[in-house]
Amino acid sequence: MVVFTNSMFCSIPTWKLGNPSKIKNNSITTIVTRPTLTRCQAKRCCDCYDMYKELVPYAKAWSWQKTIVDERKSQIERDEDLADTLIVLQHQPVYTLGTVSSEENILFDVKNAPFELYRTERGGEVTYHGPGQLVMYPIINLRYHKMDLHWYLRSLEEVIIRVLSSSFSMEASRIDGLTGVWVGGRKLAAIGIRVSQWVTYHGLALNVTTDLSPFQQIVPCGIRDRQVGSIKGLLREHSHSNGRGTENHQDIEDVQLIDITHKSLVKEFCEVFQVDLQCKPSPLLIS
Repeated sequence: MVVFTNSMFCSIPTWKLGNPSKIKNNSITTIVTRPTLTRCQAKRCCDCYDMYKELVPYAKAWSWQKTIVDERKSQIERDEDLADTLIVLQHQPVYTLGTVSSEENILFDVKNAPFELYRTERGGEVTYHGPGQLVMYPIINLRYHKMDLHWYLRSLEEVIIRVLSSSFSMEASRIDGLTGVWVGGRKLAAIGIRVSQWVTYHGLALNVTTDLSPFQQIVPCGIRDRQVGSIKGLLREHSHSNGRGTENHQDIEDVQLIDITHKSLVKEFCEVFQVDLQCKPSPLLIS
């Protein structure tokens, strides 16, 4: 099916909640609770919708992001923008393309795609999302951080670099002229963003236990001379080459590896962006 369209750490809340209202967008109902004008004291508040164990259809998460962005921009106009948002999840298998992605980087017949295929408004080239890959969608107002897209991209990379170093003793790096994070020449994380009125959406995807075979049917991020990797794959390679594991992580089950990575991702995101998380129930999980 091909679809081309236009387009855990929680702090105690520091404000009182007002009356909720419903906003409908593309068959998704988001319950928005309007806070009073009491700001967090030390750090910017960030509502966290943590569904990292769930496989969420891409279309639902995409539509929901746009709903939140629209509400955030309305709050800015009313001078009521009090919190950022972080969505954490996994996706059902899907290919996505950025605004100017070339179909030359798709190695299958788009009329008979192995998974759903979406062209989105984010930057970047074609990529794959699927089980075992942790996705973070920060919806943040850069006016409260730094109004600099280069800084924002480097900050997302920094989150991942810190996770790989602190949790797995992996020396991750950037490559000049490219966006993402590499370990030993393999790309473990892809980043694609959209910013509207300085409000960000879309985000990053980190391969943890991901089946990498679907990447063989595309040119990931349009980069032909570098491979894609995963945390699990690199730990296994290190174990085989050294006869032992990196920090004993080679024998960890997939679920545990996802848990470890998720915990570190959330922690490092809070540190890099200096936010306090407030956990919120997700409307995507409410039947």
